[in-house]
Amino acid sequence: MKRILGIDPGLLHTGWAIIDFAGSTRKYVASGVVLPPIKLSLAERLAFIFNNVSKICDEFRPEECSIEVIFVNKNGKTTLLLAQARSAAITAVAVRDIPVFEYEANKVKKALTSSGHADKEQIYKMLSVLLPTAHPKSPDESDAIAIALTHANTSRFM
Repeated sequence: MKRILGIDPGLLHTGWAIIDFAGSTRKYVASGVVLPPIKLSLAERLAFIFNNVSKICDEFRPEECSIEVIFVNKNGKTTLLLAQARSAAITAVAVRDIPVFEYEANKVKKALTSSGHADKEQIYKMLSVLLPTAHPKSPDESDAIAIALTHANTSRFM
């Protein structure tokens, strides 16, 4: 079995998920959301994300990481802040020599639902079919599970 850490990066909510896979077998292990306190400065939030993703790596020992690529929106400042949160998470993984694989949101949606424009409800329904023991409590957690599953489903073709 190979262990994957899936990350849905965010400055306020960073979803994470751990799944194991071998061949066509997928096993849900754990998931959650890193929630930096809003009162923290930007630097403190980034450190919070880094430290918590580091703890997740130390506890679950993933062999690979999959993370969502940033969607560039109209607000450049928002995109830049998201990029910083994403970088904090990637750095926590990379310093442990864990390979990082990046997936665009529409590729994740397509990999799970066959539609690159699926909504969050469609993703959640597919997760309940593919990993019935996973019960995400938030969209960020659900997205992280989807990102990990996407990697499990596509990594054999890399």
